[in-house]
Amino acid sequence: MSREQQDALSRTALGVFRLNGQFLAVSEKLAEPAGLTAAWWQVLGAVLPEPLPVAGIARVMGITRQSVQRIADLLVREGLAVYEPNPAHRRAKLLAPTEAGRAAIARIEPGHAELAAALVRELGGQEAFDETVRVLERLSAALEAVEGGPR
Repeated sequence: MSREQQDALSRTALGVFRLNGQFLAVSEKLAEPAGLTAAWWQVLGAVLPEPLPVAGIARVMGITRQSVQRIADLLVREGLAVYEPNPAHRRAKLLAPTEAGRAAIARIEPGHAELAAALVRELGGQEAFDETVRVLERLSAALEAVEGGPR
């Protein structure tokens, strides 16, 4: 590996770490009025399209199953999600949002839309934003391939 390649990797890692912190901070701000944390929002958001087992949510989010389990249990305790039977696996129940969970997510939507529009403007249009997304997804896929698959 050349010094130039190492520098690019270091700059990329530092940029992604900073971006992660920025996303977490803005997510906390957006989620707070809905009575959620950023982590609760992430887990609820993962199961909006369809119920998923905790392990499936962890895979999608790229975090540990234990972290998701802790948050899922809190969401269930707060009435924002429920565990449902999983026809594919008796012990690995599916997490699904309740109406209260869906309503909480809906309260985030206006701020989320506002932030998306502001980023589109700042990046110079939807095409530039779409390219940013593609580059980040490509980087994630490349790192996954180099590291031997999803963790």
